[in-house]
Amino acid sequence: MEKKELYADGIGQIHFAGGMVRFDFVTLQPTEDGKAPTAESNMRIIMPPQGFLGAFNSMQQLIDKLLKAGVLQKNEPAKPAKK
Repeated sequence: MEKKELYADGIGQIHFAGGMVRFDFVTLQPTEDGKAPTAESNMRIIMPPQGFLGAFNSMQQLIDKLLKAGVLQKNEPAKPAKK
């Protein structure tokens, strides 16, 4: 069986409709005038809520491993401005 790899720069939107969780993936496209690239939706993945929960748990486990390995760093909450 041939495996297919897809690339996305990120998720543009996640929403719940028709009883399913929908991820709209985006890729960054250059503009002709040299300004910042624009995000264009190029793919949608739809899964049931249980599948979404399983995917979320898997992602959280990977985040924890990346934090432990030092690949990622936690953002500290912003301190409230002094008045």
